[in-house]
Amino acid sequence: MSSPSTVHILLVDDHPLVRDGLRARLETIPHFNVVGEAGNAAEALKHAATLKIDLVLMDINLGGMNGIELTGRLNSLHPEIAILMLSMHDKAEYVMQAIQAGARGYVLKDAPAQDIITAIETVISGGIYYSAGLAKQLARPVSPALLLTPREREVLQCIATGRSNKHIARDLNLSVRTVETHRLNIKRKLGIEGQADLIRFALEQTQIR
Repeated sequence: MSSPSTVHILLVDDHPLVRDGLRARLETIPHFNVVGEAGNAAEALKHAATLKIDLVLMDINLGGMNGIELTGRLNSLHPEIAILMLSMHDKAEYVMQAIQAGARGYVLKDAPAQDIITAIETVISGGIYYSAGLAKQLARPVSPALLLTPREREVLQCIATGRSNKHIARDLNLSVRTVETHRLNIKRKLGIEGQADLIRFALEQTQIR
């Protein structure tokens, strides 16, 4: 069995003591590598542009731009980076806003440390993770399209027209690789595997609109 690939992590929290504690806990995992820390949105955006990052562990309460807004910005600029929210807020509204902004998971700060590790492993493997305490609140039926970011919905609309990745990239002023990443994220969030199923869903959403 091969060893897990190294996960390069950026910590974003406005409390240095919280970041210190997270770093100490995460770096007990051999394949976790905390490559940077940020106390605000500007620092996080700078790190995302200059460091190799696989996952951002993000708090909601930040000075200036909050964590949900920053998640949307990072997802637009770097859709290949997974974002996992780590927050004290346990309201379903915060969770849905975070997911719609592009987060792939949401863990409560009072959850056991092992839950954070499990969440990181799940998200990096392509899954979506919520703290157990949020499960009941999230049990309400939600339209799958609401899980998508605005950019992902734009890509989905283009998919419904049958356009190729190259044409979508040109129309939305994106790179082909970014479009491919958005397609992957859409399928991951919706639990869709095949291309035909993705196109069928895209067409259905177009008809609904």
